[in-house]
Amino acid sequence: MQNQLPKQQAELFTEEDMQPPMRGAWKLMLPLAIVLLGVFYTAWHFGWHTQAVGTGVILVAFFTKLFIWLLGVIALVPVVGPIVVKVLSLSLIWLLNAVGYIVSIVAIRRGYSKDVLTYRGLTIALLIGIVIGYVIGHFI
Repeated sequence: MQNQLPKQQAELFTEEDMQPPMRGAWKLMLPLAIVLLGVFYTAWHFGWHTQAVGTGVILVAFFTKLFIWLLGVIALVPVVGPIVVKVLSLSLIWLLNAVGYIVSIVAIRRGYSKDVLTYRGLTIALLIGIVIGYVIGHFI
């Protein structure tokens, strides 16, 4: 005897879940992106607490789905755009970056701030190399 799910649970997406794409989203998202960049630059220029302002900017961008819109704009670039979006969404990239930040915090607290700069430079070079290698490997 097979254990079958009810029809409501068997379907991953229903008609109510699927929404047509919002036309004209750029009329809202582009000014929002410019305003958020302006707020962050103003906070940096006047010496406000940039971490607090940066956190607020990231939260606003997250809840307004600005990041998703920016990835969509990048994906519109022919040939390279979809590949770059795919690489940016790889969880390995996010995991390497998160581990790098955690190690940096621990190292700075122990007095290795000069070594942290070298380490972060190598980490960024590694991530850029992964992206370039992925793109070149996709074309070959």
